Amino acid sequence: MYIKSLKFMKVRFLVLFFLGSITTYAQQIEWMSLAEAFEAQKKEPKKIIMDVYTTWCGPCKLLDNKTFKNPDLVRYVSEHYYAVKFNAEGNEQIKFYNQKYTNPNYDEGRKGRNATHDFTQFLGIKGYPTMVFFSEDGDPIMPLVGYYTAQQLEPYLKIIKQGDYMVFQGPDDLQNYLKSFVPRFRGK
Repeated sequence: MYIKSLKFMKVRFLVLFFLGSITTYAQQIEWMSLAEAFEAQKKEPKKIIMDVYTTWCGPCKLLDNKTFKNPDLVRYVSEHYYAVKFNAEGNEQIKFYNQKYTNPNYDEGRKGRNATHDFTQFLGIKGYPTMVFFSEDGDPIMPLVGYYTAQQLEPYLKIIKQGDYMVFQGPDDLQNYLKSFVPRFRGK
């Protein structure tokens, strides 16, 4: 009887461990490069959210450790977007609209701030973090500058995913939408 009970506990532990692993895996955003996102769009069109960050940026780290770990946000982004990480001061080569963008002044040995990537300048990014949304065709839609909680980011994710941003006539329309928006993402 004791051996059967021990075997049952072992099987139960393995099942719970396996289910816990699946849950943990499902609660992470699968980040990719911009090139990988554009390639994925050819097979299954989705909008892109690009997290433009730097290695020294405190709010960028908060975004990673808090907002992008929220289970509701992770599920929503994973289902409706391709998620891209882009180091605004890194040395990755970007091909966009048949142009190549690099960071010619990148210094590999430098700690902290580095030279700004040409693609960062092309996008007109002035602060970090900035989240840039792209359409299914790869056209930039809009940037969001600064740190956002999951609940603050939620209305933008939904406006852009659903295409509601295209019917707004001006900033007042967006402000009215945000005021009346009821967040569904749970806080964490």
